[in-house]
Amino acid sequence: MSEKVLSYLKNNRAELLDRLNQFLSIPSVSADSVHKKDVSQAADFVEKFLNDLQFEQVEQMDTGGHPLVYAEYNGAGPDAPTVLFYGHYDVQPVDPIDLWDSDPFKPEVRNGRLYARGSSDDKGQVFMHLAVFEAYMKTEGKLPINVKVCIEGEEEVGSENLYRILHEKSDKFSADFAVISDSGMVAKNQPTILYGLKGFTGIEINVTGPDHDLHSGMYGGAVRNPIMALSHILASMKNEDEVITVDGFYDDVEPLTDDERELIGKVQGEDYQESAGINETASEKGFTAKEHTMARPTFEINGMYGGYQGEGTKTIIPSSATAKITCRLVPGQDPEKIQVLLEDHVKKVTPSGVTVEVIKEKLSAKAYKVEPNNPLVQKAAKSYTKAFEKETVYVRMGGSIPVVEWIEAIYNIPIVLLGFGTPDDRLHSPNESFPLDSFDKGMETLVHYWDEIQK
Repeated sequence: MSEKVLSYLKNNRAELLDRLNQFLSIPSVSADSVHKKDVSQAADFVEKFLNDLQFEQVEQMDTGGHPLVYAEYNGAGPDAPTVLFYGHYDVQPVDPIDLWDSDPFKPEVRNGRLYARGSSDDKGQVFMHLAVFEAYMKTEGKLPINVKVCIEGEEEVGSENLYRILHEKSDKFSADFAVISDSGMVAKNQPTILYGLKGFTGIEINVTGPDHDLHSGMYGGAVRNPIMALSHILASMKNEDEVITVDGFYDDVEPLTDDERELIGKVQGEDYQESAGINETASEKGFTAKEHTMARPTFEINGMYGGYQGEGTKTIIPSSATAKITCRLVPGQDPEKIQVLLEDHVKKVTPSGVTVEVIKEKLSAKAYKVEPNNPLVQKAAKSYTKAFEKETVYVRMGGSIPVVEWIEAIYNIPIVLLGFGTPDDRLHSPNESFPLDSFDKGMETLVHYWDEIQK
């Protein structure tokens, strides 16, 4: 079956790329109300595509924000598995526009890459699935599996309404497993199974001292400096070995097994000194940089401010200081529990003479992990290797995709992350692009995968 489907994709490549370019030309920036009509136009594009494929129950669901495109295909029959395919059609803002080498909404191919906002995240990868569905329908008249489609328009603004809809309409979205292509590979043409994602949580610490800035000569030595107090608090939370010193922080962490360390060791490591412009890496004692970024929790100060920021010197004791902190979490850790531990630690170590307020980040997510030996994952690895003609590697990612944790929590089903982006795609930045190699070989991977699933 796959040979006919693959031939269709190859013979119709130019026309498919032309339609992808039409999709990418729609400035569906969900964060900017100026583009509200454009976001709706992108939803219309997806809806029409699915209608043309004769999917059932194609609709734009009202979310209270930007619409969610839903569709079903049940033509594979009751004995075939049902997959929930998730993606998003909204994109990030393009600012700063002057750093783009070409118009972000006029797709352009240069040196084997397709440049446009959304080419990698996530319109290009969504389109690949739709194109493969089309190839099956045009050649075989049916798909080898049943499909439920969930393509939203609010991912780039935190999927503000998605959790509620997935929860309230759980029967509508229920499936045997889920597939998401909103991720990537560790290197170009290096097939990569992403079998784990970190969770996420954070807090903001506000330290207040005097009710106004004070003259440092008149009050220094009598009044506690809020920035110094904040510095003491922060320094007490992680030591020079990159070990987090908050009581209980590691209590629920699942240990990194020897088998997983072996898997991670096989992955081509990033040259952090070159990519990040540093002179050496700094990882938790006892773990490599790859192990720490993929499979150990982190604690980072994202911003710290207070007092005078202008040119020259202003001799004051500032009235307040603030720090923003986020933590990436691993399986076993609960975001709400971690927030409580952080807050308790801050209050315990706050010096006298200041007051402290801890604000908990509302957007949190648990970590996700599927066992690498899960048959669905193994079939994905086999399909990757067949298409890219290279052994598939297994990684856990340091980032977070909240929808993955939501789908697991609500439906308790395996989630297969079939990503085809590369580290050079410049997601969320000027000159976002997607390799045409990934476009071609990624669709071939999907064809092999759907054929494997039905076996």
